[in-house]
Amino acid sequence: MVERRPVLTLLSHLVLVLGVLIVAFPVYLTWVASTQTAREIAQSAPLSLWPGGHGWQTYQLALFGGVGESGSTYPAALPMMGISLVSAMIIALGKISISILSAFAIVYFRFPLRSLVFWMVFVTLMLPVEVRISPTYEVVSNLGLLNTYAGLTVPLIASATATFLFRQFFLTIPDELIEAARMDGAGPMRFFKDMLLPLSATPMAALFVIQFIYGWNQYLWPLLVTTDESMYPIVMGIKRLIAGEVYTDWNVVMAVTLLAMLPPAMVVIGMQKWFVKGLVDTEK
Repeated sequence: MVERRPVLTLLSHLVLVLGVLIVAFPVYLTWVASTQTAREIAQSAPLSLWPGGHGWQTYQLALFGGVGESGSTYPAALPMMGISLVSAMIIALGKISISILSAFAIVYFRFPLRSLVFWMVFVTLMLPVEVRISPTYEVVSNLGLLNTYAGLTVPLIASATATFLFRQFFLTIPDELIEAARMDGAGPMRFFKDMLLPLSATPMAALFVIQFIYGWNQYLWPLLVTTDESMYPIVMGIKRLIAGEVYTDWNVVMAVTLLAMLPPAMVVIGMQKWFVKGLVDTEK
């Protein structure tokens, strides 16, 4: 029997509420700033916690571009969000496709140096991004992939983490399933298509959420491989709004920031059940 402790229950709820407030307050403050004018933000110290009445105009300017209060011309956020969406989808689906096939080969095929191949893939996790980014940029530049979707996504598709997770998942699948597939005359790819893929649905969903957010939030790599403004993703667009300007329309910056939060938040909320199930479910 679990002992009831009202004080401990109250304390745990207070800590939970405090954690939610700490996380949600900056988002609320960002939304409040996006509904005010740049002049109101500049003149209020500290920033008012009550929303203003200019949200519609600010979000129109953020989405479709135009001239702000400072006289600066702001690019439209909508095309940049489209670039980020396409890049994130390619990265997420590409990582899952390559990782699940490589894990399938490592677990179910017998070939020389199989363990060495796996550890060679796994050891890439120990290489910092700064070590890999210069040679990767050199290759992409020599192949003429700058300012292209291929240059933005292909170098980020390979994932040792996803390969490792799929490998560990495949190792938990009972050998009886393999024997049953052999008795039914199923070949390797038939076994992969009819048995492994349905069983891997929840891990694939969990990895999709993680990799989509990873692809959406990319900043350093697009900063190197994109010099054409028409190929800027939304994260670079936010940095561009506050770089090199004497007077910044912070209401527009905050509006673009909130717009950039929406797609990852929608993915997490929409796939929350699959995400949690894919990380904790071990039933086959």
